[in-house]
Amino acid sequence: MMNNSLKAMCILLVSVFSLSACTTKDWRRASRESAGIAADPATQKQAIIEVYAADAFSWRGWFAVHTWIAIKPENAASYTVYEVVGWRVKRGLPALREYQTTTPDTYWYGARPEKILSLHGQKAAELIPKIKTAVSHYPWANDYTLFPGPNSNTFPAWVGLQVKELGLKMPFRAIGSGYAD
Repeated sequence: MMNNSLKAMCILLVSVFSLSACTTKDWRRASRESAGIAADPATQKQAIIEVYAADAFSWRGWFAVHTWIAIKPENAASYTVYEVVGWRVKRGLPALREYQTTTPDTYWYGARPEKILSLHGQKAAELIPKIKTAVSHYPWANDYTLFPGPNSNTFPAWVGLQVKELGLKMPFRAIGSGYAD
């Protein structure tokens, strides 16, 4: 006969798996549009650093967020976005992804992002080279492990540890950010 705590754990696990089947969306059809919260580089000429967080895809979003970094040097026509994505490793690519865009605030496969850090002007201009250096030295650029890390949250946390002047505070649900320690 099962004890009560084991029964409760079994019920919880069955519930989570049942609900996750109901909420799994087709990632190919999930929104990747701009949330409209990033400054337009065509009109905002000053340097910008922003860190975003959005609920992780599907049921994982109940527990965790995905985070990424966007930088725009002074007078740049676009942002450079840095993020770590696990599916890239499965395809033989580095987990660390870098790309150019005018909209660094896109929904993360249906989840609206929020800014967890936003620096503009001279301070951003001074810190962008330090961020680029930290990114180039990220020790887990080719690795991804959902838990405990390294993962998408380990990356910005690690950059924040290298560039302390950012004052980056990772969200509580940034599972894997502690791996950077």
